[in-house]
Amino acid sequence: MNNVSNSPIEAAFRARTPTSAALAASARSMFPSGITHDARHLRPYGIYVERGQGARKWDADGNEYIDYFGGHGSMLLGHAREEVVLAVQEAIAFGSQFGASTEKEVRWARIIKSLVPAAERVRFTASGTEGTLLALRLCRAFTGKRKLIRFQANFHGWHDHMTSGWISHFDGSPAAGVPPSVAESVLLLPPGDIAAVRNVLATEADVAAVILEPTGASFGKVPVTPAFIGELREVTAHFEVPLIFDEVVTGFRVSPGGAQARLGVTPDLSVHAKILAGGLPGGVVVGRKDVLDHLDFEAMEERGTEKIAHPGTFNANPVSAAAGIAALEIVAQSDACDRANERGQMLRDTLNDVLAEERVPWATYGEYSGFHIFTNPKHREVDPHAFDPLKIPFLELKTNPPEAVRKLRLALLTNGVDIGAWPGGFLSSTHTEGDIERTGAVFREALRMLRAEGVIPA
Repeated sequence: MNNVSNSPIEAAFRARTPTSAALAASARSMFPSGITHDARHLRPYGIYVERGQGARKWDADGNEYIDYFGGHGSMLLGHAREEVVLAVQEAIAFGSQFGASTEKEVRWARIIKSLVPAAERVRFTASGTEGTLLALRLCRAFTGKRKLIRFQANFHGWHDHMTSGWISHFDGSPAAGVPPSVAESVLLLPPGDIAAVRNVLATEADVAAVILEPTGASFGKVPVTPAFIGELREVTAHFEVPLIFDEVVTGFRVSPGGAQARLGVTPDLSVHAKILAGGLPGGVVVGRKDVLDHLDFEAMEERGTEKIAHPGTFNANPVSAAAGIAALEIVAQSDACDRANERGQMLRDTLNDVLAEERVPWATYGEYSGFHIFTNPKHREVDPHAFDPLKIPFLELKTNPPEAVRKLRLALLTNGVDIGAWPGGFLSSTHTEGDIERTGAVFREALRMLRAEGVIPA
């Protein structure tokens, strides 16, 4: 709803964004809640963006923002990177859909194979959600088994097998619109619990795959240790159960070869999107040849086995391929990942300095080029510089006081910084030390605005 409140923070936001307000009012007559992605939900409305460049973007009212939403994690190279823009312009001039294979998809796959350790074979999809759906189907065909092990709080897209246990239904019960039979085929386990994995695999013979985000749920909002990832690889290999890494966010971000290259742990399959296509739509499943052979006409004919049917109008779309080639060449040949990771650490340190100086019992944490703000829903005694998220229950890490987060985001937007809704964000290789210094000052002002409204204690 769009009811006017008596909040000075909300009033300041409204005064700054009248064009966004008008667009949001129009959108509500067409879209559920007026939005096209759940993460863009914000009361009274979200900003409407017209353009971006590097680490900045500008809304329909001309306001400038330091951007940490980062295209939902896809903009490692920043907005409108020149090489990517030129590649897209050149490709679109020749057409956007031919119903045929192209030279670009071969080049795109070759770069992926050169970077990602697991990539014996490559199959493009149109999104990360499609990628995890295909990876699961491949594992079921390969093993002849039905069930999937997932970990609570991990997000793998919005298809039926991935809805429970991400933001709700942590008991594994079916989310709205999901058949109980589907939910019953998913075994939800606590994040980071290797003993639980061993127990299930030792007693349940019908497991087709294990899937997880290799740096922890939501790019480390609920982190796991590298030791757990190594043990998980060992135990799944022992029981001959395929291991899937969801690298939709971490792929080409943690390092050019993704989390698997950084951690030195190679899964059987991995799924990538976002940076993969240079910020355009696109996804991919890569992995073992014998698993991806279930998509191969000749291989399945030789085995006398039914092939998995996998169409997709926009698989390996030539415009997305052009953007992906340009982006991945930069990732492969530059220090873009390392630069973004360094800026991530700098930002986390800066925000924690502010929290300590303002005596706010929150903390900023994360790894690589991400950050997460712990809003302390249980009112713990928190030292921002000594905070260890591994000692906090995952539900507590994922639980935020809704009004505090809403007003924090509005206060940040009012002062020219945009973060993600969880709350947290992504760094790009184009964020500067000046951007981070400015973000620290804006964060300080936002906290003071929240304190003035009684959202955080005086």
